[in-house]
Amino acid sequence: MVVIGERVTKLIELIMAKATKESRELETAIERGLDFIDRFSKTEKCLVNYGSFLICCFALVSATSRDRKLRRLGRDRAQQLLKRWSRMHPNLPDNASSDLLLEFVLVRYAQRRLGLKTTLSAANMRAVARRFSASELLGFDPCKEPPPNDLSYPCDCTFQNPRGRKACKQCKRRLHIRSSYKVWMEALANTYVAEQSAVVYGARYVEVLRWAPFMRPYPTPDKHSEEVVRDAIYAATHIVYTLNGYGTCKLSQRWLKEEFSFLKANVEAACERHDPEIFGELLDSFKAFGLHPTHPLIVHGTDFLLANQNEDGSWGNPDEENLRTRCHTTWTAVDALRSYAWRGEPARVRTLKALLR
Repeated sequence: MVVIGERVTKLIELIMAKATKESRELETAIERGLDFIDRFSKTEKCLVNYGSFLICCFALVSATSRDRKLRRLGRDRAQQLLKRWSRMHPNLPDNASSDLLLEFVLVRYAQRRLGLKTTLSAANMRAVARRFSASELLGFDPCKEPPPNDLSYPCDCTFQNPRGRKACKQCKRRLHIRSSYKVWMEALANTYVAEQSAVVYGARYVEVLRWAPFMRPYPTPDKHSEEVVRDAIYAATHIVYTLNGYGTCKLSQRWLKEEFSFLKANVEAACERHDPEIFGELLDSFKAFGLHPTHPLIVHGTDFLLANQNEDGSWGNPDEENLRTRCHTTWTAVDALRSYAWRGEPARVRTLKALLR
């Protein structure tokens, strides 16, 4: 009996030692990722172009992390960025562009998530938002039509072409057309964040979400391009994010059966493509759906991300020139690895269930 007891004790010690090592590996990887984002945020160019995006990153890490150290780190870095950003943008001009309006909305949302008193006026933002139509802010009017598939990305010459054009009206270059899932994903995120900031950004969030049944079934690799499938994955993950308050609450798989099945079906493809950005959003969503840390999908995803972190702490292609892409890829990986301070199930989902059928 004594021998058996000693063996059990040693086994427990080995298990605990392994768990401690894995926990430290996760903690180190997360901190290296956030340090990478922080280094970029200190440059003036990055603050000018991506300041509101980076503020939201650190604010959400602070607001939703279970680890106290991470909450403190996220809060400190978000506040440092807020001070610099506020000096650059003391107020929202009446003639602000739609892009600048969205920046102010994002920053106000971040401040609210941090529980900070904000000097940014929601009334001012609402007044500026009313200058724009839904189509100007979202690319379409969700009260009248589903997300379109004839909206182009901005041309390299910066000319903003009307919907339906395949070549630029100004420079005649061929235009790259956004998928309807790309348009929908951006509309979901922007209307949700704006609504949480007491602003209507072209339309209400529920008016965008209601197109979920229309957007199903989701595309498959055998019938659609890789770009369309990736955009659909992002759309599905942003249904999760906007319904669970960006990491605040867990969701039931029963509420989003199609989305859960679609995301699950794309795990292997993301791994084969060596795509940590998609993989991060998939893993983050699975956690929101309540999958346990020992679930094979979570274990597989965690191992993949830990094995593919770059030497500089980032994830993704280190030669990528787009700084936002590099930071976003790293942000998604950090969110996939960290633990959340879940706060039950969102009451609002129950009122929206009819829209999701």
